[in-house]
Amino acid sequence: MTARRDDPSARLQALWRGFEQGRLAQVQAAAMAWQAQGDAPPALDLLLAALAQEAGLWTHATDLYRGVVQRGGALEAPARMGWAAMLSAQGDAAGAEGVLQDLLRHQPDHYIAHLRLGELRAARGDAYAAVGSYYAAVVHAQRQGRWLSDDSTAPALRDRVRSAMAAVDAGRRDLFLGLLQPLRRNYGADALDRVERGLLAYLGLLPAQYADPLQRPTFFHVPDVPAAAYPPLHLFPWLQELEHSTAAIRAEMLATREQADAYAPFLGTPTDQLPPGLLAGERGSPAWDAYFFYRHGQRDDAHAQQCAQTTAALERTPLVRIRAHAPEICFSVLAPGTHILPHRGVTNTRLTVHLPLLVHGDCALRAGGHLHVWQEGRAMVFDDTFEHEAWNRSDRPRVILLMDTWNPHLQPVEREAVTRLVEGIGDFNAQVAQ
Repeated sequence: MTARRDDPSARLQALWRGFEQGRLAQVQAAAMAWQAQGDAPPALDLLLAALAQEAGLWTHATDLYRGVVQRGGALEAPARMGWAAMLSAQGDAAGAEGVLQDLLRHQPDHYIAHLRLGELRAARGDAYAAVGSYYAAVVHAQRQGRWLSDDSTAPALRDRVRSAMAAVDAGRRDLFLGLLQPLRRNYGADALDRVERGLLAYLGLLPAQYADPLQRPTFFHVPDVPAAAYPPLHLFPWLQELEHSTAAIRAEMLATREQADAYAPFLGTPTDQLPPGLLAGERGSPAWDAYFFYRHGQRDDAHAQQCAQTTAALERTPLVRIRAHAPEICFSVLAPGTHILPHRGVTNTRLTVHLPLLVHGDCALRAGGHLHVWQEGRAMVFDDTFEHEAWNRSDRPRVILLMDTWNPHLQPVEREAVTRLVEGIGDFNAQVAQ
């Protein structure tokens, strides 16, 4: 353990190497001598804490760890994990959880910390919180190429990981099926059969079943629902009244176009589920902007008030209302030369409606391999779980009113079931992300 005595960093690193090599008595003597000299850096306390922990002096180690934190020092992940393990061994599970939570605030992708936090929560009987922690552990580990198989899982962790994965499978299944229990009790199991099979497929407990091989939702699919890239419009009788409002809606849209800050990039928020690199441009920079009336289910009151006739027309339609998810309604503007590249939507429980307001030249949509050319004032509906793309090859902006609507092949009880599930899954994922 030789290092320049005028280089504290190198000297400390040499001591840590000795610690890792198991020369604890020698490291202890050198560290104590350095501390006695009065010129040791505050980070030496981390080494002294680790030495105290190895010696079973847990109270002293805890005091040292806490002292580092109180002085604003940084505890690396291994030190925090060791501190948590020590507190847990002392019977201070709450303290151990606190240390792990603090670690995860600084390093949210530390999957071992999530795993240990789940184990602590399971031990105190909080199954819901434990499943959330286990799920976060699995997600973060697999994103980093771990826990995909025995080969990618450390041997010492394999039993713990298998147990965590089993808890996730059972816990999420029971949690989400439990959300449907009141509906099952009131309407019977048959009424919920399609939605429950969709849930089990989402959880990976059943194979997904698609009515059309071209259909691939990225999130949630209800099986045995008739599928068509462009469902027949007679299934949406309310569209005629919306079309009759085209002139008033267009006039309000044109007024909003005079406000430079009223529009935002459609793909501009981190919660959007559309993939990056979705836009291409044939001239200049591509742009897809939106004037939102509803975003992730949240109404923009200022926009609604400014476009009163549009808002009134929308409120007369059968809007999808799912907390934090729907409706999604906006004036959608595709800049000249912009191409929205092929992609798929999240679920077949909802369909996408377009009411074209300004269309010039070569502007079109292709869904499921079939082309649709927009016509001003003529509403259309498509299923965005089919691969689709759109382009504006004209020299002027293309503007539509874009909104979502329930798939008409779902029964009312199924719509309520989907609403409960999507909200519950969203709540669970938000809790995991904390």
